[in-house]
Amino acid sequence: METFTRWILAHRRLVAGFWILLTVAGIATASSATKAMDQKFSVPGKEGWETNKAIAHLYHGTGGNAAPLVPVVSLPAETTVTDPAVRRDLAGVERKVTAALPGSRVAGYASTGDRAFVSADGRTTFVIAYPTPDPDQPFGDNPKAEKKLHAALVGATVAGSPVRLSGLDALTAQSSASNGPGVLVEALVGGLGALLVLAFVFGSLLAFVPILMAVPAIMTSFLTVYGLTTITGVSPIVQFLIALIGLGVAIDYSLLVVVRWREELAHGRGGDEAIITAMSTAGRAVVFSGTTVAVGLLALIVLPLPFLRSVGIGGMVIPLLSVAVSLSLLPVILHSWGPKLDWPHRRTDDKASTRWTRWAEAVVKRRWAAAALALVVLGLLVGAASKLQPGVSNPDTLAKGGAAKTGLLALERSGIGSGALLPHEILTSRGKAAAVAAAVAKVGGIHGAVAPDAWRAGGTAVAIAFPVKDGSRKAARDLVVPVREAARSADPQARLGGEVAQNRDFIKAVYGSFPLMIALIAIITFILLARAFRSLLLPAKAVLLNVISVAAAWGVLQLVWQSGHGSDEIFGIAATGSITAWIPLMVFAFLFGLSMDYEVFILARMREEYDATGDTDLAVVRGIGRTGRLVTSAALILFMAFISMASGPETDIKVLATGLAAGILLDATVIRALLVPAVVSLFGRWNWVLPAGPAKLLRVEPSLPPRTAPEPG
Repeated sequence: METFTRWILAHRRLVAGFWILLTVAGIATASSATKAMDQKFSVPGKEGWETNKAIAHLYHGTGGNAAPLVPVVSLPAETTVTDPAVRRDLAGVERKVTAALPGSRVAGYASTGDRAFVSADGRTTFVIAYPTPDPDQPFGDNPKAEKKLHAALVGATVAGSPVRLSGLDALTAQSSASNGPGVLVEALVGGLGALLVLAFVFGSLLAFVPILMAVPAIMTSFLTVYGLTTITGVSPIVQFLIALIGLGVAIDYSLLVVVRWREELAHGRGGDEAIITAMSTAGRAVVFSGTTVAVGLLALIVLPLPFLRSVGIGGMVIPLLSVAVSLSLLPVILHSWGPKLDWPHRRTDDKASTRWTRWAEAVVKRRWAAAALALVVLGLLVGAASKLQPGVSNPDTLAKGGAAKTGLLALERSGIGSGALLPHEILTSRGKAAAVAAAVAKVGGIHGAVAPDAWRAGGTAVAIAFPVKDGSRKAARDLVVPVREAARSADPQARLGGEVAQNRDFIKAVYGSFPLMIALIAIITFILLARAFRSLLLPAKAVLLNVISVAAAWGVLQLVWQSGHGSDEIFGIAATGSITAWIPLMVFAFLFGLSMDYEVFILARMREEYDATGDTDLAVVRGIGRTGRLVTSAALILFMAFISMASGPETDIKVLATGLAAGILLDATVIRALLVPAVVSLFGRWNWVLPAGPAKLLRVEPSLPPRTAPEPG
């Protein structure tokens, strides 16, 4: 590292020019990079996905993995759908839908005469409309269709009652229109929060340096991913990873290096020697931190879903480029501008933080109690995580009011149920469609099933079944198997599609391979950290605590959102009943790498202090004294960014932001400030042991602390 840093400083104009060129190119191509990202989603080889793909192919892109729009009508008292005038009005509604959405698949009571579209009392009814997809939207969505149909149904009535457009797209549109800051406002709030924290840490204009380093890291990541799109598909999710992880790790890494550089200056090292020493110590920790973040994302390649593999491949470039910026451009900035920016220098790094030193001394003195307290808190949250149910979004959480919400409530109160928004689609033979619908209609938990005559293509037909419960409920997810069996009892060639079946396939594909993903991450991370810390015990503890940290964040999701202990009080949103399937996975990919940063920062400094003193407790106290404020500040920056993101109107984003914010907060407090120093103190000299055999395999020097009586201090 020393040789590399000296070369960077000797060629600083070349290095600065190189990063300026890449940053400008990244800014110029960022929009093109986003557009070039592959927007296709698939769960290859699974019945739900393959059936939906076949339905979309045969029926001009309608249905399959896209949720329908659902106009809902609640008739006046003493009026039912059997009234001829009501049926004429309902037929008019279906004609309006067809005219507004040419090529769509539409069905309702007026065109089918089937009671599957009607409540038991005959006073509530609905229409199903599957619009053709928008080629510019991912996953077969068509938000423009909702706007067109909403406009077409303005003023439409049935027997004097208004027609209210519901459905997932309509609910989402009204959610997005509800109160909440835009993305730009959220980004500005997060950036301002980061600047305030950095200003507190440095007490000088150096607060701008970590934010400045994030710019080339993020823009170069976009440029690199743009190149990747020419050889492989890259999911649009990667653009959010670049913005979120890129900002977080670039600031974290620069913060670590700059703090160490100021410490070396305070200790009397001047000029480039302070930079070289900072890079040889903090810079080395940055290398291992960035590698572990990259491993956490790259491990997604073991999951059998192409779009998640692309997230892993595309996502790994972000921390690696953030490391590259911190190791090359940051020394140049510190050499050329560091002393000038360290003004007015209201805070010195000559000594360790007095408060954090006292805290570490208290934890070491009461290490058994500290460890027990932390484990109790984490144990309760991990226990809650064991009840986590991956699923689909609960329609009740998508909008607080409006016509779409009123329509949904009408379906629920009438007994039809919210499952009408997420029906099962069954691809069957043309001649057996009616029999399939009749068989499925008898399944408990199904409100009704129908095979509209108009839904025919070639030798196939589509039957549709409406569960009472929506797909976010376990009762609805458990219906997938009996519905499939009932359909095949009438037609052995019948195949079950729809969003609920596809989501079940997604969960099985992802979470069935999840243990393999965790094992791969654990093994690679253990090897990397064993080299970094020259220890076997420290990396094992780090990996275990990181997994526990993520599980604890899942526990917060289960308690706050799935069970509703806080979602209503904080956000005004009822319990979701399940957590959208992709959210726990993203929480793991984000938090495992980001929280490992803090572990590496702390343990690297403890290792350095132990090598200097040979005293574990003293190493713990000095390590926490030097890194406590740094880790807390870095975590606070991310926490504020996630809290800002949670203020947006979309429920899924609120859930994701809650998990990330809770994970960062738990990791920086309960784990890194309490459990880590307590456990390291308890293990004593065993923390630092690396026998000759493993050391030879890892190609590092062995570490064999002397076997003596109790350590000094």
